[in-house]
Amino acid sequence: MTTKTKRTGRQLLQTTIAAAMAFTMLAAPFTSTNTAYAQADSKGSPTQAASALAAQTKQDVKTNIQYDIQAKLNTDDMTISGKQTVKYRNTSSDKLNDVVFRLFADAHRSKETQPSMFARSNEEIAQENPDKKPEDFLGGIDIISVKDTATGRTLATKNEKQALTVQLEKALNQDEEVALELEYKTKIPFGSQRLSYQKDIINGAHWFPVMSVYDEKTHTWNKTPYSTKFETDYYEVADYNVNMNVPEKLQVVMPGQMSEQPAEAGRKVVSTKSDKTRELVFFSSEKFHKASKTKNGLTVEYVYYNDNNDPAKTAVINKYIDQAFKAIEFFSDKFGKYEYPEFRIVESHVEGVAVEFSRVIQMGLVDANAAPEKKTAFVHEIAHQWFHSIIGNDSETESFLDEGFADFAMSYFFNEQGSKLSGFDDVRSDIYPLDIAINSTNDNAGESPDALFYKRGRLAIYELYRTVGQEKFDAFMKEYFNRYAYRNATVDGLLQTIEDQFGKAVRDRMDDNLNKPNFELKPEYGMTEAEQAEFMRLGMVEMYDGVEQGYPDLSKETMFKIMSKALHGEPLTIVYSNPVSKAAKEQQEMIFSGIQNMLSMTGMKADIMSERQAIKKNMETTLAKSNVIVIGNPKHNTFIQALKPAIVAKAEQAGFPWKEVMNKPGLHGAYGVTHPYNKDRMVVHYFWTDDHVNEKAAAGFLPLAGMKTLMVTNNFYQYFIQKADGSIYKEKFVDNPISKLFQTEE
Repeated sequence: MTTKTKRTGRQLLQTTIAAAMAFTMLAAPFTSTNTAYAQADSKGSPTQAASALAAQTKQDVKTNIQYDIQAKLNTDDMTISGKQTVKYRNTSSDKLNDVVFRLFADAHRSKETQPSMFARSNEEIAQENPDKKPEDFLGGIDIISVKDTATGRTLATKNEKQALTVQLEKALNQDEEVALELEYKTKIPFGSQRLSYQKDIINGAHWFPVMSVYDEKTHTWNKTPYSTKFETDYYEVADYNVNMNVPEKLQVVMPGQMSEQPAEAGRKVVSTKSDKTRELVFFSSEKFHKASKTKNGLTVEYVYYNDNNDPAKTAVINKYIDQAFKAIEFFSDKFGKYEYPEFRIVESHVEGVAVEFSRVIQMGLVDANAAPEKKTAFVHEIAHQWFHSIIGNDSETESFLDEGFADFAMSYFFNEQGSKLSGFDDVRSDIYPLDIAINSTNDNAGESPDALFYKRGRLAIYELYRTVGQEKFDAFMKEYFNRYAYRNATVDGLLQTIEDQFGKAVRDRMDDNLNKPNFELKPEYGMTEAEQAEFMRLGMVEMYDGVEQGYPDLSKETMFKIMSKALHGEPLTIVYSNPVSKAAKEQQEMIFSGIQNMLSMTGMKADIMSERQAIKKNMETTLAKSNVIVIGNPKHNTFIQALKPAIVAKAEQAGFPWKEVMNKPGLHGAYGVTHPYNKDRMVVHYFWTDDHVNEKAAAGFLPLAGMKTLMVTNNFYQYFIQKADGSIYKEKFVDNPISKLFQTEE
């Protein structure tokens, strides 16, 4: 549910910088920071035998689960009929009388149990598809039978809250193995969930019964239902052999070494062998195109849409592939080698959400004018191959371990690339503590998983990085990787690794940072006010530039452009009306205060003029070279009066009825025109036609006038005029798709 809140100018400006992800809804040149939601994996026992664990290498890991899956995808009713043999070896010292399979597809049995992160997009999809019924957005998995392959006998099962408990015929001792055959049918829901179909693509996550994780400490299988608030993917690394019978025209993407062979008429079998893989997903569409590149034994493949065979789209996809290689090489060097022979990226209809899986990531549609080198979400998802796919964790209880590390890794990459906006300055800019511990469960994180797991999490890791220095930090990350690659980490295990590498004092500090609320970065590692202002300015410059590139046809009189000009170093002068009444003077100061707040947050300054003689003296010098913001009744403003004929003419050219408006009492508003003395500069005038704005209208106009017209998070105004009651008299603007996300209310 979207809620509107009243925000101060400072808060709104900071939200504007932090919410650059919203600009994925705009034109391609924007820096896109799609929220990147993780999926996580299995829990180990990191606190025990740390030295012995460190002595083992990731190559020693042997999978204890093997899947052999035969499935058939029926696109007529969007179902998957599956039969799988699962071999499970008991690696615990406990005697197991039963085993548990997770049925995450059953999260789609009802709207109430579906992950809420896709609720809004599903509502929009429902509006676009009025023929679809609410039940079409639901799905699930029906278990037909479970058998012991050794005896052929059907086993007793209990199916409850997305967990299928299978009673074994014979208890399973340590290192003993059981092979089970499961037959099932999965209904794929319509919409944009991770298991869903929409338009011309099928998203295939959570489509088959997957082995749960056994916790030897508590002697229990994990049975937590899939989180409605965030994520609960939690798996052991396994070996997969999958054969999926699909319509012949479908292009299918899965992790691993893929192959195809013909089947019955009109169909084919797509196969994959995917060893040491955290989870097995698929994507399919008739419209997929593929581009790939192989380098040093690794093939990166991008599966994308290009209905018009646009060479520009193909070119930008190849740039993404190059960026993927660059990120994989960086993370391999810093953390540990990516040993899989392939990595795949799938383009789909997700909006504002990017998703990582093992050896595959899912991104939104790519514009032919995109800038891959600025796509932070892309790098974040690649980082998840280390902190989710290779190193697993329980994302229901310890999401920080994958999201915090993936976001830090992303920032580390961009920092080494020299990016001021996406590197460590971006990490340090998060200065507001949260009254929640970083190491919280999804339920305790409430509505703040991004702020908590991603932003606060990466900040805590950054403090560790600064505390020990880059060289020691890199060595520590390699040790952490070697301990937990293809296993499952916990926060306790992370802390133990820190203690082993850096001592108890460093461990205790990290323990406090993660497990106590209100974590704050040590002051010596934080940003100075000057650094904060410059960071904000750079962020604003990039966003304003993105808007202008994405909307090249915007009129040059659009008011937000005066802010863009000031951000790029053009001079700015604010001219008051004078003399005026006490009420008018106070109202001028209110508008100035809002504008000044925006300027000061980014370290920008404006000259201030109010005296008649000073204005007249500088009319053809300083004021002719400057962009000008004028405040107040035009009859009392020396700048407007001196240039009135030219201002009127410029306004009329821009479609603003200057004479009509200024001669009508009870109006107020703002407009933008080209500077009469300088075609490369602008004049923006915040005006009222009475002595001052009446009290009722002033409350809605004065504090927000600058925000409404100068910020890129609002519609792009050339002018707006309001009546004394606050209603619109006339206005002219270009709609900004993201403006609704930043609305304020009294």
